[in-house]
Amino acid sequence: MRAVLPQPPWICRALFALSVLGALAAPAGALGATAPSPQPSRPPVNALGALTQVPGSSGCVVDRSTRPRRGGCARVRALRGPGPFLGSHAVTITPDGRNVYVASSGSDAIAVFRRNARTGALTQGAGTAGCIAARGAGGCASAVALDHPNSVAVSPDGRNVYATALNSDAVVVFKRNARTGRLTQTRGGCVSGAAIPGCAVGRAFDGPDVVVVSPDGKNIYVGSFFGNAVVVLARDSSSGALAQPPGTAGCIGGATADGCAAGLALGAPEGLAISGDGDDVYVGAALSNALDALARDPSTGALTQATDGSGCIVNAAFAGCTTGVQLGGANAVAVSPDDGDVYVTSLTSNSLTNFTRTPTTGQLAQQPGTSACAIYVLAVGCSLGRALQAPEGLAVSPDGATVYATAFKSSTIDVFDRNTASGALLQKPRHAGCITASALPDCTRGRALGEVSSIAVSPDGRHVYVTAFASDAVSVFKRVTRTKRGS
Repeated sequence: MRAVLPQPPWICRALFALSVLGALAAPAGALGATAPSPQPSRPPVNALGALTQVPGSSGCVVDRSTRPRRGGCARVRALRGPGPFLGSHAVTITPDGRNVYVASSGSDAIAVFRRNARTGALTQGAGTAGCIAARGAGGCASAVALDHPNSVAVSPDGRNVYATALNSDAVVVFKRNARTGRLTQTRGGCVSGAAIPGCAVGRAFDGPDVVVVSPDGKNIYVGSFFGNAVVVLARDSSSGALAQPPGTAGCIGGATADGCAAGLALGAPEGLAISGDGDDVYVGAALSNALDALARDPSTGALTQATDGSGCIVNAAFAGCTTGVQLGGANAVAVSPDDGDVYVTSLTSNSLTNFTRTPTTGQLAQQPGTSACAIYVLAVGCSLGRALQAPEGLAVSPDGATVYATAFKSSTIDVFDRNTASGALLQKPRHAGCITASALPDCTRGRALGEVSSIAVSPDGRHVYVTAFASDAVSVFKRVTRTKRGS
């Protein structure tokens, strides 16, 4: 346990982010500075998974403190800095599709929105119904240990919302009103590695950066960016309260992790995803340039990692791991709905990598040939990923037909068709393949997309929501869910 933080983790994180951006080899426009092609008003017919931004003020919401710009976004509260750099899970949608929650790092708040299932539009309630923030700032409900939230998740039963708070070294627990979406912090509703009144003490909470809930609702897992560990928490299904198991069952990490089970290649966990069967947790470890496979004990929630090469895939040879390609700065992780594939965005590789999963064992194998990866600057063995600089967020549509990646430096949403039989990805051609904040060749222009990071697809597959850090915004897109017969 750390009584105080010698330096705010956000400062360290920002310095790391700047060094990462400086290391990105491909400058903007590396693919050729040609004049932008005419932009279509809507995606082409038969383009399953293609996106069109919802028109007018329903197409984006922006923090009311942000200087108004053309585009007519709706003005809302508690939306400064949603999805900070390396914050790839800042937006989530409830299983019933009624609410969207956003972790707003600059507002020290969780913004609460009601979702119109037909149009996708977001609306915010007045007063404390519309947000919950540290010290009740901005007229929001008041929360403890919510300094710089950067990731948010909803329990499968829809009763609780969980958020990581980077500068509080904490995960915060909220009770959700299923009718209104309002959030209230539960009694004792936080676990922290710092000495914060009202919070339970947790181990390996050093810069918590991502949170996920197991499909059975029994466990919460937290990626500890600076602690080089994955924290395990047991969840009370009736109250949503969290408790960390003692000893090595409570976390898995590197040699410096606090009493955790020993793990390999777990430097700076940035992405987490759990298989639909609940048997495996997959970790994108940014500083280890690795994708880790952790086996989950469904009865206890404890995590273990194989050391025979099947427990981690890394960019360069590392004892106990298998070598893969284009995993530099591994970031967000997503599992396909059929549990057959795992996808990873990688910041410094400017890539989206693709792995086949064996459901019976949870083991991963990188796909062969050009199916192994899509990359911003074409490399041997990869397909081309247009406008894919510093990819951050990642989501797979519920029908498994589409994979979406957000690129922070390009300020772009990249759209990939997924072969549901093989899991292979191919970026949609021309304008349907990317939506961007600036004029890029063969991409569609979008609104309020400055430094996009996190992305989520609604459970009905009809809408996509994207956070934009520099725009202080969430943008809303309609998704094509069916194609013409015979196409």
